[in-house]
Amino acid sequence: MIVCSCNVLSDDDVRAAVSSAAELPRTARQVYGCLGCSAECGRCARTLKRIMTEALGACARECSAGCSHEHAGQATTAAAQVV
Repeated sequence: MIVCSCNVLSDDDVRAAVSSAAELPRTARQVYGCLGCSAECGRCARTLKRIMTEALGACARECSAGCSHEHAGQATTAAAQVV
């Protein structure tokens, strides 16, 4: 489903950005950066935040950036493979 009509971003795009980023994005602006674009009208910001929270699960509610939970470990592993 398209969640940002300005940049034609889908919910799957947002989930992929959250799950594959080297550093976990915590804001809609950071997700846009991961996807190589920027916010235009901002109407999708709440939806992006909701998708991010769902994608990160408990990690989003309990941790700060750089947490040691499974999700963060996967992101760190992916970043190490790129380097």
